[in-house]
Amino acid sequence: MRRRRRSYSSNRRPSSRRTRGKARPLALIAIIFIFTLTLAPPIKNYFTQRAQISALKSQVATDRTALEQARAELSTWQDPNYVKSQARERLHFVMPGERQYIVTGSEVTQSQPQTTQVAKQLPEGAPWYTKLIASVTESGL
Repeated sequence: MRRRRRSYSSNRRPSSRRTRGKARPLALIAIIFIFTLTLAPPIKNYFTQRAQISALKSQVATDRTALEQARAELSTWQDPNYVKSQARERLHFVMPGERQYIVTGSEVTQSQPQTTQVAKQLPEGAPWYTKLIASVTESGL
């Protein structure tokens, strides 16, 4: 009796080949998924910190310009003539021997006279006293 020799490849089952072919892509997808989960928080932190750094840089630039303006204002206040002029203007100080006159209610510069609603309804050529009486009656309402 002669024995038939089988090859090594014939001993394998065809179903094991199919599962191995499906297992490799699944394993690769699982590795990529775990890799993504591992790297996602540090990457998010990196971009968050970069945004914070850029916001802080812009704030520093704004603060520097405000500092330069404050230094310029301080240098103007170092001048004694500027301090005297500001004291005269703002606080109404006068030098010894001077007199100061303050005029109140002088802001009458108007481009056109104010009219009331009743005075606007009067005809254009009406006498002044008609407008006066109309405005007095309207203010009494």
